[in-house]
Amino acid sequence: MNSPTAADTAERPLAPHPGVSPPNPFSALVGVEFGAATHPGLVRENNEDCYLAGRIDRALHVFATNLPADDVPAEFGEAAYGMLVADGLGGRAAGEVASRTAIGTMLNLVLHTPAWIMRVGEKEADQIVDRITARFQRAGLVLARMAEDDPSLAGMGTTLTTASSVGEELFIGHVGDTRAYLLRGPDLIRLTRDDTYAQELADQGFIRPDQVAGHRLKHVLTRALGRHGANVRVDVRRVGLQHADQVLLCSDGLTDMVADDGIRAKLAAAGTAQAAADALVAAALDAGGKDNVTAVVARYTFPAGY
Repeated sequence: MNSPTAADTAERPLAPHPGVSPPNPFSALVGVEFGAATHPGLVRENNEDCYLAGRIDRALHVFATNLPADDVPAEFGEAAYGMLVADGLGGRAAGEVASRTAIGTMLNLVLHTPAWIMRVGEKEADQIVDRITARFQRAGLVLARMAEDDPSLAGMGTTLTTASSVGEELFIGHVGDTRAYLLRGPDLIRLTRDDTYAQELADQGFIRPDQVAGHRLKHVLTRALGRHGANVRVDVRRVGLQHADQVLLCSDGLTDMVADDGIRAKLAAAGTAQAAADALVAAALDAGGKDNVTAVVARYTFPAGY
C-alpha cells in the first residue's frame, strides 16, 4: 500500500458545487395589519359571536456555524396569517358554546398539522383547499357530538367564515351567512354567498336579488356547522391579493344594519385596521344594533417593487 504524499495531505480548497440558495421569504415581507371589534348589540344580552386573528411563523435562527455567510442565512422566516369569525346559533348559552368550540377546534386542528404550507403552488393550493374543507367538517362533527351528549345543547350550531393568507394567496372558507369582503381600491367585492333560504329563492329566480335583504327567510340558514355533522358542504375560494387590499370578515349583525356602500365607506376612510373595525361596529350600533356584531379587518402591504 502506498503511503500518502505531501500533495495528498495538503489542504485543498473545496471543489465547486451546484448548491441550493435560500428561497425568497416573500410571505414574511408581506405586511398584514389586523383590527377587530365585537359587541353584543343593543337588544341581545349575550354575545354569541367569536373571532380570532393571528400569524403562524416558520423560522430559522442559526446560533453557530463555520459555513461561509453566503452559504446559510443567519436568520430566515416565512409567515401565514388567518382570521375567523363565527356566529353561534341555539337556545340559552348553546350559541356561545358553538361559536367558541368551532374556532377553538379549527385552531387546534391547524396546530396539530405536522407540515404547514408556507409557499403556495398549484399542488399546495389544492392541499390547502382540502385541509380547510376537512377542518370545517371535523368542527361540524365535534359540535354534533357535543349536542348528542348534552341535551341542553340540542340544535346548536354556528356559522363560520375563515380567511387564510400566505404571501399573495388568500383562501376563504365559508359556511352560513357570516360574510367575507374584499376592498380593492374603490370596489367592495363580496367573497361569500349567504347560505339562507332567501338567497336560495333568489338564486332560483323566485325573487329578485334586491328582495333578499328584506325577505322573511333571510335569516333561515340552509347550512351551519353542527347541524349536519361532518357532512356539511363547505365553500372554499382562492383569491389573489394585491398591495393595499383590505379583507373584512363580519357577522350578520353588521350586514343587517349597514349596507355595502356604508361598509365600503368605513373601510376606505379609516386610518388603521382597528379604526375600521371600530367604525363598522359603531355604525351597526348607530343603526339599531339588533344583533351581535363583529368585524375583523386585515390590511395587506406588499414590498416595494413587487
